[in-house]
Amino acid sequence: MAEIDVVAQDRTSLRPLFWQYSYLQVLDFLTTIAFLVNGVKEGNPLVRLVLGFGSPIVSLVSVKILAILLGVYCWRVGKRQLLWRINLLFAFLVAWNLVALILSSIHA
Repeated sequence: MAEIDVVAQDRTSLRPLFWQYSYLQVLDFLTTIAFLVNGVKEGNPLVRLVLGFGSPIVSLVSVKILAILLGVYCWRVGKRQLLWRINLLFAFLVAWNLVALILSSIHA
């Protein structure tokens, strides 16, 4: 029974990391939409491939649903370090996307 309590406590301590992960996924979705609206091509080859299958919004939502499921998996099995690293990566990507959008609007 004590083992179950430790797992539940670990999930609780991972909750903020999971919410940060989810928030960064939303920001990445929004900046990707902003790129597409402004004629910028998707940089991620896998996402670019998925975008070729239909509506950009539906395709991106599908990719983000899979990303959220990956985050849920990391949260459920206690992958703290992995969630932390992915958050750091997506924070950098979102910042990069915003800088690129600002720079592209200056040069337009």
